[in-house]
Parts: sequence; structure tokens; C-alpha cells
Amino acid sequence: MTGIDISKAYIHAVQTGDQTALIRLISPDVIWHQPGNHQFSGTHRGMAQVGPMLGKMMEISKGTFTITHASHYMANGDWVAVTLEFAGEANGVKLKQPGVDLIRIEHSQIAEVRLFSSDPAQEDLFWGRGAENEPESAVRAPSTGPRAAA
Repeated sequence: MTGIDISKAYIHAVQTGDQTALIRLISPDVIWHQPGNHQFSGTHRGMAQVGPMLGKMMEISKGTFTITHASHYMANGDWVAVTLEFAGEANGVKLKQPGVDLIRIEHSQIAEVRLFSSDPAQEDLFWGRGAENEPESAVRAPSTGPRAAA
């Protein structure tokens, strides 16, 4: 599979909630850069941190957070950029905005994810501030920087 094929399979698995596919596609050592200034912001290392974070995102959004559309997949070496739209409802905020997922492929798995939001302030309101879910090793991403995927 090419990097684009892996990225398409990942987006499809996120959209359909296919946990088995996600486990197969994402490296256990993944590095996940979550943007903004909210409870999930920062750099998360390994599925031991990323998995629970994604689960908590689904809990907070009551399962509404999703990638509603992915259109352009562009590869450059080990990196694939995906333009997409994501939406959901949480903390009294309805979220719907474009973004970009930047995915690095290594050994046929997703090794790193950088997320970009078009409206980081709205996403911060959506996820809320609860720092209890932030790993101690998290490094804050700037509020104008990368965004979340599902």
C-alpha cells in the first residue's frame, strides 16, 4: 500500500469507527500532535497515550465528532497531507470546520500525525480546558497551529 492508500484507509476507519483497522494502521509508537489550547492539546507519544485521548474525545462529544469529508490526498515522500472537514457537538458548541491532517508513514503504518484547524479558538471551546486528560509529557502546540483528527 502507498502512503495515500494507508491514509485513505485511516480516514475511512475513523469515519466508520473501525477500531480493528485503526489498530492495524497506526503504529504503537505513533507521535500525535494535537493543536490548540484545550484539554487534549500537546504531543502524545504511543498508543498508550493516543488511544485513551481519542476515546475521551468520543466520550465528550457523545460520539458526534467525526471527519465528515476528506477530499485531497497529497503525498511527498513519507508524508501525506489530507484536506478534510470535521464536525461534532460538545460542551454546548457545534463544531464544523475545514482542516488538514498531515500523516507520516513508516513501515506501512502511521508513525506521526500533525493536525491543523481553520478555527483553533472554536476547537478550544469545543474540547474545553480539563487538564486532567493531558499527559505529563505533552508539549503545548500553539493555538494557531495543528488540529485534531478523530
